[in-house]
Amino acid sequence: MADTPKHSPGTFCWVELASSDQAAARSFYTELFDWDVEEVPMTEGSTYTMFHRGGKYTAALYQADPSLPNASPDCWGVYVATDDVDASVERASRLGATVLSDPFDVSDAGRMAVVQDPTGAVFCMWQAGANHGVGIKSEAGALCWNELLTRDTGSAAAFYGGLFGWVAHEQEMPPPTGLYTSFMAGESPAGGMMAIRPEWGDDIQPMWATYFSVDDCDACVERAVALGASLLAPSLEIPDVGRFAWLADPRGAAFAVIRLVER
Repeated sequence: MADTPKHSPGTFCWVELASSDQAAARSFYTELFDWDVEEVPMTEGSTYTMFHRGGKYTAALYQADPSLPNASPDCWGVYVATDDVDASVERASRLGATVLSDPFDVSDAGRMAVVQDPTGAVFCMWQAGANHGVGIKSEAGALCWNELLTRDTGSAAAFYGGLFGWVAHEQEMPPPTGLYTSFMAGESPAGGMMAIRPEWGDDIQPMWATYFSVDDCDACVERAVALGASLLAPSLEIPDVGRFAWLADPRGAAFAVIRLVER
């Protein structure tokens, strides 16, 4: 098993892809990010694909079951660390969330639940057991940021503030980003939030987006497209932040890559 350092409560600790073609997705992401693979046996002969670099976990992948009620298309899911997932689910429910999956144990790895916030975005909460989550952040090929896209930023800010104690800090960013919210957990940013714009179309649903750090944004985009991905929007440079691009993998799961400005 790869290294899984602890993550503070209220911080993003894990990301996983639900894919309609597990084998194809495994091939795409290992080639794109130079990830190694560990296959963990699951029920009925299925496996849970865990990715890592240098012996440290980066993300995971599983085969989505299209027969399940309300099955979602290919998408990245996010996990937020908590010390008590049962208490967190109760609090989320009181704050207006919909509980999609009550807390349950994942062998000895930990305990989790799946909820949908009042604005429609789905996320998981994770109470660590043997597995605390990703082993690296903000390095090449690793998770570096999670961002909420929603049509009701006010309700979202109130919900996540009540659930995780995040403080919403708004700032005007250079065009085309505009107003951007950083969720602060103490002195550190836990994640971000943007309003879904009308010009993006009705197909954009509220979601928690995942960003992966890369050494060269444009080279990564070129490689991803060569592997069958689609570029969703031209690469953008955000002063003092970095250069990023939105992509959809060959099965349509959206994610972003960013070359962060060195600090």
